Amino acid sequence: MHRRTFLAGTGLAAASPLLATAAPPVATASQARLPSLFSRVSFVTDGLDLDTREYASLLHETAQAGIEADWYSNGGVVAQLEEKFAGLLGKQAAMFVPTGTLANHIAVRGLAGDDRRVLVQAESHLYNDSGDCASLLSGLNLVPLAPGEATMPLEEVREWVERSTHGRVPMKVGVISIETPVRRLDHRMAGFAQLQRVSAYAREQGIRLHLDGARLFNLPQHSGRGVRDYAALFDTVYVSLWKHFNGMSGAILAGDAAFIEGLYHTRRMFGGSLPRAWPGLALVGHYVDRYAQDYAQAWQAADRLFAALAGHPGFVVRRLEDGTSRCFLSVAGVSASDFAQRLAEHDIVIAGARPDTGEFAMDVNPTVLRRPTEALVAAFLQAARG
Repeated sequence: MHRRTFLAGTGLAAASPLLATAAPPVATASQARLPSLFSRVSFVTDGLDLDTREYASLLHETAQAGIEADWYSNGGVVAQLEEKFAGLLGKQAAMFVPTGTLANHIAVRGLAGDDRRVLVQAESHLYNDSGDCASLLSGLNLVPLAPGEATMPLEEVREWVERSTHGRVPMKVGVISIETPVRRLDHRMAGFAQLQRVSAYAREQGIRLHLDGARLFNLPQHSGRGVRDYAALFDTVYVSLWKHFNGMSGAILAGDAAFIEGLYHTRRMFGGSLPRAWPGLALVGHYVDRYAQDYAQAWQAADRLFAALAGHPGFVVRRLEDGTSRCFLSVAGVSASDFAQRLAEHDIVIAGARPDTGEFAMDVNPTVLRRPTEALVAAFLQAARG
C-alpha cells in the first residue's frame, strides 16, 4: 500500500490534538454517558494517552484504508516502520521489538560479545527497571556510574575502563549504554558535549555504544540537536513506538545492517516475535511524521499556560535546567487532592502531588493543543479556588 493512500484514506486527522472537536462515532445509550473522544488533556503522559475507545476507533478507520499485516513481526507495516525509522535515525537497518526492555537487552547482549562488562548510568532504566535481565539471562555485568546524574562523565568512564583492564583478572569493557532523556530523573537530558567525549573515547578503546533513546524525539526541541546527531554517536539506538507515536506497544532497535541482520532470531528466542504485531503499530506512521511539529506547538501552548498561571498568586512553575518534557507546578491555598479532582471534572488529568515537595509533575505533550490556552488557564484557576 502506498503511504499517501494510507494517510489520506484514514480518519487520523480527527485524532489530531489540533482537531479535538471531531465528532465521535454514533454512541449507544450506555456510551453516551462516557466522556467525549479526543477531548482529554493529560499532563501525565508522553503522547496522546489514547484510551481503549479512541485507539479502537482510530484502528478501525485506519483498517478501512488497508493495513499490510506482518507475519511473526516480519514484513507488512512492521517492515515499513523499520525502514522509516532507520532513515530517521541515520542507521542502515532497524528491527521491531515488542518492548523497550527487550530492545535494550538484546542490544547490549549483541554488542558485548565476549566482553561482558557493561557501563550504565545508575539511574538508567536498564539498570533499575529490567529485573536484572542482562545479568540473569545474558551473563552481563552491569556497572552503574554517576548516581543521581543524567550525564555520565568521561572521567568516571575512563576510570572504570582502566580499572577493568588493569585488574588482577583483566576484564574488557564491552559496551557503554546511555539513556537520554532519563526517566528516573524527570526526563533530564545528558549533556551533548559530554556524550561526544564519551563516544570518541569509547571508539578509541574499541568499546561499543548503545543509546536508550525511548524519548529521543523530544530532544531536538530542548537541545537544538537532531535525532541523527545523537544516534550517530552510538552503534545502536532504541526508540519507543508508544510513548510519543501512540502505538499500542513496541520499540525500534536500529544499527548497522550487519548487526540487525539475523537479530530477529534472538528476538524470537526471547519470545518477542509476535504472530501479529500490526494492531499495535498501525497508527505510528502517521504520528511520527507530525511529532516534531506537534511537540513544538505543544510547548508553545504550555509556555503560555504556565506564564499565565505564574502571574496569579499561589501558582509557582519550576523548570529544570537540563529538562525536556517535564516541569513542576505548585499551588497554594488548596489541597492537592481537591485541586486534582476539580481539574478532572474539566477532563484535565494531572499526577498526584509529590509528598516531599507538594509539587505536581507536569508532562507536556500534544494533548495540551486540544483546548485553547485561555480555557486551560480558566480551568486551573477555578480548580484552585474551588
